Amino acid sequence: MQTLSATNEFRVTQLVDNGQMIQLTLIENVSTEPISQKQMIIENVSKKLDSETKEQVMPLLEAILQAQPTVNIKTYQQTQITIAMPRSRYEKIGRPQVGNVMELDLRRI
Repeated sequence: MQTLSATNEFRVTQLVDNGQMIQLTLIENVSTEPISQKQMIIENVSKKLDSETKEQVMPLLEAILQAQPTVNIKTYQQTQITIAMPRSRYEKIGRPQVGNVMELDLRRI
């Protein structure tokens, strides 16, 4: 059996209550940190070079990239899940609110 991802914790990001049905929107509870495109280029080039070549190339690469605009990108795409359930089930799971963390067990059976 394979689990959905490395984490099974999801944070409630939205709650819609229409009386009879409750809809929860959940996103993986992992912290992401923006990384710049410059930083990714420098790290990838650095991995490919031996130390002597790196010593010569890196100052030049950093000077070239200094003139480029910084573009921040996310390093991880989070899974988002929306669940609709009857009010009675919502009550039984403890009435989670926005910001609460829930554990989900999702796997193919």
